[in-house]
Amino acid sequence: MKAYSEKMEGEPLIRPSTTDHPLYNDVVEACRTVHDPEIPVNIYDLGLIYTIDISANNDVYIEMSLTAPGCPVAGEMPGWVADAVLLVPGIGTANVELVWDPQWGMDMMSDEARLELGFM
Repeated sequence: MKAYSEKMEGEPLIRPSTTDHPLYNDVVEACRTVHDPEIPVNIYDLGLIYTIDISANNDVYIEMSLTAPGCPVAGEMPGWVADAVLLVPGIGTANVELVWDPQWGMDMMSDEARLELGFM
């Protein structure tokens, strides 16, 4: 069995999210409540949340990255995300994994984040 982080040839760099799950939008909004302490934008709009996978029994698996591997809150931020997601009514468990492939880049930010940071 291959690990989540291993990519097979032809697979997308970022696994698709389960956007059709009824709790998907609520999980996204929960992720938006978490902010990078050094950047005044939430981590979802920064593009740090790569994949939100919600199972049939409402367990959530999230792959996320950071703006840089040396981020001072690297060890804490996945817990912040899990805690926020667990506040969504109906969620069973929340597992958040840090991934570094693909490397985060400014092109992953939403238009809202670019505007807020003065890049638009």
